[in-house]
Amino acid sequence: MEAVQLARRHGLNLSGRRPGVGEYLRRLWDRRAFIVTFARAKVTASYASATLGSFWTVITPLVNAGVYYLIFGVLLGTDHGVTNFIAYLCTGVFVFHFTQQVAMAGTRSIADNLNLVRALHFPRASLPLALTLVQLQQLLAALAVLAAIVLVTGERLTWSWLLVVPVVALQTLFNAGLAMILARLAARTTDLKQLMPFVLRTWLYGSGVFYSLDNFIDDAPGPLAVLLNWNPMVAYIDLMRYALIESLPDARMPGHLWLSALVWALVAGLGGFLFFWQAEEEYGRE
Repeated sequence: MEAVQLARRHGLNLSGRRPGVGEYLRRLWDRRAFIVTFARAKVTASYASATLGSFWTVITPLVNAGVYYLIFGVLLGTDHGVTNFIAYLCTGVFVFHFTQQVAMAGTRSIADNLNLVRALHFPRASLPLALTLVQLQQLLAALAVLAAIVLVTGERLTWSWLLVVPVVALQTLFNAGLAMILARLAARTTDLKQLMPFVLRTWLYGSGVFYSLDNFIDDAPGPLAVLLNWNPMVAYIDLMRYALIESLPDARMPGHLWLSALVWALVAGLGGFLFFWQAEEEYGRE
């Protein structure tokens, strides 16, 4: 008891004690150089053993888009009612791939870095945030290829392309929050990373990546139609499509898309941060 009182008198705190939200944010800002450097190292290490190196950043979503075009555009004919289906499909694939990769990386962010977590004292949110930054860097490279695809398929470069910036910013905030939520859940439930591919595949099919949701929402039951309309990925994918693809009529763009994208970014970003911060003392101690 005397030791405890002595420690308090001299301002000593419990080792690993969770700081307040404001202090935690300050510490994260102080570690910004670490976050950026860690992200760069991850990008370099990811493709170090691959012959094509970082080109796989672009090749992977392109191959996925090709497979989906063959199955859904050619064999199943889900391109009905969609002008410029190739650009429409590639945009959906690239945007969804960003969130998909962040979700998988967030799930592994604590488990794959346990030695670092146990050896050094730093804000643990640095890890899912760094991995979100990794995928953002890869998205920016992929967007250059997507822009070329859109132009080659007959679209024009217009002022609406500037809307790509706020769309990416909102999706990145959403992804960062999602990564932190999944990082905390996976730190407690290690089987989550085995379940995530099935969850993400279901999310993919319900996000209108390779078909127009307009063809299905009108006939969907009420609760399902609401769920599809307010699916965050539908908002980010469709906003990107309307920004890049001029042949999509603006009149068909639902008016709630920007509101949905903003609300999901704030809810996931802020909520995910607070959810992760609450368990700061537990990471690496299980």
